Amino acid sequence: MIVNFDNAATTFPKPVAVKKAVVSAMEQLTSPGRGGHPLGMKTSEMVYSARETAADFFGGEPENVVFALNCTHALNMAIQGIMKNGGHLIISGMEHNSVSRPAAKLAKSGKIKLSVAEVFPDAKKTVESFRRLIRSDTKAIVCTAASNVTGQIMPLKEIGRLCQSRNIAFIVDAAQTSGIIDVNLSQGINIICTAGHKGLYGITGTGMLISDGKFNIEPIMQGGTGSGSQRLEQPVLLPEALESGTVGTVGIMSLKAGMEFIRKIGINNIFTHEDKICRRFIRELEKNPGITVYRSEKAEYVPIVSFNIEGIPSEKAASALAKEGFCLRAGYHCAALAHQSLGTENGSVRFSPSIFSKEEDAVRLARLINTL
Repeated sequence: MIVNFDNAATTFPKPVAVKKAVVSAMEQLTSPGRGGHPLGMKTSEMVYSARETAADFFGGEPENVVFALNCTHALNMAIQGIMKNGGHLIISGMEHNSVSRPAAKLAKSGKIKLSVAEVFPDAKKTVESFRRLIRSDTKAIVCTAASNVTGQIMPLKEIGRLCQSRNIAFIVDAAQTSGIIDVNLSQGINIICTAGHKGLYGITGTGMLISDGKFNIEPIMQGGTGSGSQRLEQPVLLPEALESGTVGTVGIMSLKAGMEFIRKIGINNIFTHEDKICRRFIRELEKNPGITVYRSEKAEYVPIVSFNIEGIPSEKAASALAKEGFCLRAGYHCAALAHQSLGTENGSVRFSPSIFSKEEDAVRLARLINTL
């Protein structure tokens, strides 16, 4: 029996409603906005309905919901679109490579200036770290809502107020919080970028960018949008400005079903369930003095637990666990900055449950780890 505790990468299994939505979309829908015939019209209506669902979920407006291939795609649109004409960008020291790599590329090419804010277990110190780096030419701050390595939750509201007071665009990577804790535009966030295949329970190849419309996002690609087709210029209004080419209708329907599933279960209930499993898992690991768990009592966390076993490389530990049917991720988790900040030069093993995970499986896993 395979037990997936790598849900921070992609949730598995998916809800039955998501599977049904995928099949229904494949059987009934085509391309939205690409024709006035019944199939095209029905597809357009369904895609717009998904925008409404996402807008309600993240506190935005349907026309400002942009569908993407994944969170990396959304973050690149936001970062490169906002910073296209130069300026100063601040990111946190816990960012995923989907933030740090495009930021570093822009900085290396001389197009922008880049600063990295140190993250502390103490939220006030983290906010102060960002504040000290702000300059007169600071155009945007990008911050993960929660680290994909440790799960540490960032002080978004406080950073949001800081950005609002300086008219700085606040871009948030919500890949590890969407469907787990509430992150929405009312928290002082201007642009939310998120994955669809993680806590939102959609299929792979899905993501979203949700904007409050305050800051213009220059398109990083151009193409067919289904509107204004007689002009050579890209549309300037969202969502068409950032949605070149036919959107992934099947994936979008899976996203809609996933968000509806979360609403039905209750986001607080999902967090409580997963957090309970993580806490029990940690209690079992604490019985072994040779295990280091990367958490601090001063910080708050989403249901992710990173750890290392003394004398055993993370990849070797994960491989041994996989042979016993447990799926965990090891290594650097596509987050070079985060591991530099943590001092985990050899990476770590990451445990991440979902709403479908069982506490007894986490206990079995922990007891197995303690025997390695």
